[in-house]
Amino acid sequence: MRRIIPLAALAAAVVAVPVVVAQSPGMPGAPDKSRVAAGTYAADAGHTMVVWEVDHFGFSDYSGIFGDVTGTLVIDPANPAASRVDVTIPVAKVTTASSGLTGHLLRAGKDGGKPDFFGPAPADAKFVSTRVVLGDDGDEAKVTGNLTLNGVTKPVTLDVDFHGAGTNPYNKKATVGFNAETTIRRSDFGITYGIPAVSDEVELEIHAAFEKQ
Repeated sequence: MRRIIPLAALAAAVVAVPVVVAQSPGMPGAPDKSRVAAGTYAADAGHTMVVWEVDHFGFSDYSGIFGDVTGTLVIDPANPAASRVDVTIPVAKVTTASSGLTGHLLRAGKDGGKPDFFGPAPADAKFVSTRVVLGDDGDEAKVTGNLTLNGVTKPVTLDVDFHGAGTNPYNKKATVGFNAETTIRRSDFGITYGIPAVSDEVELEIHAAFEKQ
């Protein structure tokens, strides 16, 4: 009997697992545009990031992250083309998988010269939208705006995908999320160190969450 009881209990547990999974609630956010409420949203700094990628010597791609992004999104589902976004990216908080490389990105120039990349106290970057053009299904958009980086402002267009909307179960705030991507040339912003061994083109991948205020 001591052997039969554990086997019976294990069998019951195996049968019960699918039932538990089937009854578990869904994700708080879903790609459902009807869940988006009109209003002003603030960037969720802990869950918004800009991932950058460059080609290094033609051997590999290398990535880093700008986090702690702040800013606002104004959106009205009845007129999504009138949406506006204004975000600030703290360049000084750049991080990579290598502490040495992170330090190099923020290192002052040699002998008082120009920094290789950003320098030790770089100004925040900023993106302010100027135009939103929706795709046919309303889940995608091209968002054009002005990107200010390294003291230089240039127009940039983001390819944006709606990721999801719903209520954050922890703070009960209405939340919307988007993914976006674009490619810039760092030389356009006066950051020319290492070109072409370190690619001029920088791919940007943005993951952004905004909470209703």
